Amino acid sequence: MDFCLGQVFSKDKTFRPRKRFEPGTQRFELYKRAQASLKSGLDLRKVVQLPEGESINDWIAVHVVDFFNRINLIYGTVSEFCSEKTCPIMSGGPRYEYRWQDGDQYKKPTKLPALIYMNLLMNWIESLINNEDIFPTRVGVPFPKNFQQVCKKILSRLFRVFVHVYIHHFDIICNMGAEAHINTCYKHYYFFISEFTLIDQSELRPLKEMTEKICH
Repeated sequence: MDFCLGQVFSKDKTFRPRKRFEPGTQRFELYKRAQASLKSGLDLRKVVQLPEGESINDWIAVHVVDFFNRINLIYGTVSEFCSEKTCPIMSGGPRYEYRWQDGDQYKKPTKLPALIYMNLLMNWIESLINNEDIFPTRVGVPFPKNFQQVCKKILSRLFRVFVHVYIHHFDIICNMGAEAHINTCYKHYYFFISEFTLIDQSELRPLKEMTEKICH
């Protein structure tokens, strides 16, 4: 099955403008290779493996940006159904609640409606991936020493979007006929973070049953 979210999710409903790779750069070539592998029908467990001779940080950077774009598109599609009234707290069912803290405007973990949380989250991620000191795009400029730690934090918070969408808005996804597409996106994400141990397994508990169902 071709992995083309754009065929199902309306691109004009993306929550944030897509982050693109500059043509002619190594990262653009890695991105094209990753996309070609996805569309080839290869086992996703193999698709996420680091290509021989490539930099792990470049590979992680390409995927973090791609997951941001894809998850952004998925949430943008259901966001009109995710209001302060329907989702007054950013949560994943009654057992899991996510509070926002950024050390700036929100210095302490703060309860927020899901829509506001998502806005803050996407702004935060966008500011990081557009920061040349963290995601350098110029040839020869090295990644910072804490690059993978930053990516782990981004991927951890993006997981919360999956949690909220699966638990609170999955009926909308199913009504759109997009269940298989979001499942493929989640499998790709899950196999990638597992391949490089980018998220502690304890953080994945909210979707444990879903993960066992579609990833094993």
